[in-house]
Amino acid sequence: PTSRSGATREAGPADLVFRHAAVYTVDAARSWASAVAIRNGRITYVGGDSIPPALIGPATEVVDLKGRMILPAFQDGHVHPIDSGVQLGECTVDDLKTGTEIADTIRAYAHAHPELKWVRGNGWQLPVFRNGNPSKAALDSVVPDRPALFYAADGHSAWVNSKALELAGITKGTADPANGRIERAPGGEPSGTLRESAIDLVAKILPERTPTELSAGLQRAQTMANKFGITTVLSAATDEAALRAYSAADRHGSLTFRVIAALHLGDPLPDSMLPKLRDLRTRYASPRVRPTVVKLFADGVIEARTAALLAPYGDRKGDPGKPIYDPAALKDLAAELDQDGFQIHVHAIGDRAIRMTLDAYAYARARNGTHDARHTITHLELIDPDDIPRFRALGVVANFQAFWANGDEYLTKMTEPTLGAARSRWLYPIESVYRTGAVVSGGSDWSVSSLNPLDAIEVGITHRPPNQPNQAAWHLAERVDLPTMIAMYTINAAYQNHQDRETGSVEVGKLADLIVLDRNLFEVPTGEIHSVRVLRTLLEGKTVYQADRPD
Repeated sequence: PTSRSGATREAGPADLVFRHAAVYTVDAARSWASAVAIRNGRITYVGGDSIPPALIGPATEVVDLKGRMILPAFQDGHVHPIDSGVQLGECTVDDLKTGTEIADTIRAYAHAHPELKWVRGNGWQLPVFRNGNPSKAALDSVVPDRPALFYAADGHSAWVNSKALELAGITKGTADPANGRIERAPGGEPSGTLRESAIDLVAKILPERTPTELSAGLQRAQTMANKFGITTVLSAATDEAALRAYSAADRHGSLTFRVIAALHLGDPLPDSMLPKLRDLRTRYASPRVRPTVVKLFADGVIEARTAALLAPYGDRKGDPGKPIYDPAALKDLAAELDQDGFQIHVHAIGDRAIRMTLDAYAYARARNGTHDARHTITHLELIDPDDIPRFRALGVVANFQAFWANGDEYLTKMTEPTLGAARSRWLYPIESVYRTGAVVSGGSDWSVSSLNPLDAIEVGITHRPPNQPNQAAWHLAERVDLPTMIAMYTINAAYQNHQDRETGSVEVGKLADLIVLDRNLFEVPTGEIHSVRVLRTLLEGKTVYQADRPD
């Protein structure tokens, strides 16, 4: 790469200087440099290796990167850090491919933890089980003596045993709750699988997480995030207990990523909760915690047939799925939150839910006037082509989980067959939205999928799972290029998070949120991007992760 001319902010020796690097700045020109200097947490020089002598003093750490890559640190535009970190301490089955493997793992975990009153876990993949519907009998056979609840990998379904159903009072006569479904065996008995709000019938009787458990979960999450080069997260569906954990860590000086907290107090959100949201926004704000976003769910997921579609599911006898909000109520809520200065972050999977959300944002804009809101829609699995231009027109940020566009069984066995070819063409249309000029950002939705941005960056380009070069690329028309994917996880995510003036690119004056990679992504075969390692992660100039061995 060629170096741009040097730019220096202030005189005085730097704390840290990187030289002989491949610095992809992600600035407006997408320029390259070869050296970066940092002082007092900010970038003071970006340019060639002919660094002004005054920048290097006796205490300056000078690092020769020998051609390794520097990028702005990654930002995750939609992730569940504390919940996912807590789950790492429970029984996780996300990598298991068969029902037998899952059962054996749960049995072993339950046997190893006789002290637990509830056996809890997560991560089972819907395609492992017929119709994504595991049975209570299968879970009874491995946990017969205690209630058990296991969340699916996507968080929109749960698998429970008979004791859990009994404690929750769920029987053949229990009606489906609003916005939820109790799956049933022939004859009407609960089968053991719960969808959406039906999960709450059991979840509400679970023991609450303790502050110690939440703190441990946060520590696991930020350690993993920093290892993957992440220094800012949009914490989706954040409740007050999680806010307390974030705030405590910040007060104690142990919070090693910046948190944009998307507050979630339930859906549909009653008007009575708005004062509570305002209180949380004020009370828990701190230097690295910004509770300025409200998270709403517009629908569920296609695999469980709970996403809201414009046309019926092919296998649901005329059922297109129901949105969680009445369209008029969503418009009024969006307008009120927008007027109050909240950024809105909406989960919308199906094309009807996405259209409703765009309509709500348009209504808020018309009622309150245009301002720098940066309201966001996340997930965006199925977008009607007529709605694609509306993201740019309305200034709505499109937050995609590019890792999901990998042609896995969720798509090929559980989604495309029910949608048909014509509608399936518009699954995860990242390239189409990007081409309109809309701001497109990246997120992991961890623990639903990999937290590592390099995994998502690779999949966004290849449309096949990492490390599976022989699998045919899925849905070629919507693949994007490397610069776009890098921008989604840096400057575009920073824009979504209202952080772009301070972070998201390697420019003089910005905070020194940087990562060092062991290889230049532009020189690595796309199918090997997932194997690139982060060697060092800096948050405001301080190292929050460093690999044991640089080579």
